[in-house]
Order: sequence, then C-alpha cells, then structure tokens
Amino acid sequence: MIYITRRERFNAAHRLFREDYSDSRNLEVFGKCSNPNWHGHNYTLFVTVKGEVDPATGFLVNLKDLSEIINQFVIEKLDHRNINVEVDFMKGKLASTENLAIGIWNELKTPIDQLGAALFKVQLYETENNFVEYLGEE
Repeated sequence: MIYITRRERFNAAHRLFREDYSDSRNLEVFGKCSNPNWHGHNYTLFVTVKGEVDPATGFLVNLKDLSEIINQFVIEKLDHRNINVEVDFMKGKLASTENLAIGIWNELKTPIDQLGAALFKVQLYETENNFVEYLGEE
C-alpha cells in the first residue's frame, strides 16, 4: 500500500452563523467569524489517496488526473465563491472548516474510486495555524 498527496489552493468567503441565533449569540459563539459581511480565507487543500503501484506505469495514479478531479469536483465550485451562498454541496450546512472538509470528501470519493485509488485523507488548511483532517466515516 502506498499513499500519494496532491495539494491545491483556493480562496473563498464564508460566515459562521446560525439563523436561529441572535446576532449577539452568533458573536458569542463564533466571534469575528460571524461578521454579517462575511470574511475570507486562502485555503490549502491536501488530498491523499492510497492503493497499489501499477507496475506498468510506476504510479498509484497519474497526478495530472488526480489534479483534474480535484479541480472539477471541488476547486471550481469553491474558488472565489461564498461558501454559504454559492457552493452546492454546502447548502444547508454551517460553513465551518470541519463541514467543508467532509463536503470535499463526499465530492471526491466516487471519482477517485473510479480512478482506481481509494481516498485516504482530506486535509484542509483555513489559515497557517488552523487545519482539519478528515479520514471518512470509520
């Protein structure tokens, strides 16, 4: 078993808030991230896949193909978008980094399976100090 990781980047805006909370409660729970005028991040996404090396190519997967999948199913939907408003797979979900990582996993799992690998981990950096890792349902 071998693991390989592809890094991609995107920029997106979001707001952490609950409609059923008052503005003061949102501020108390989510701090400045509940700003009604949104805020943005320069995200860094690492997608790790696992599987066996193809003896004919020496690859687990062609990284060009993996990059195309990540861009088609994730980056094009997120880059320079408002996560709360414009991203189909985040509709009805709190736009936290944790929920975003789970959403990205769900978008990538099937196309990566079809590529002949298994999705192992989604690692999403919101800032240089804060990131989440998601390894799917256990």
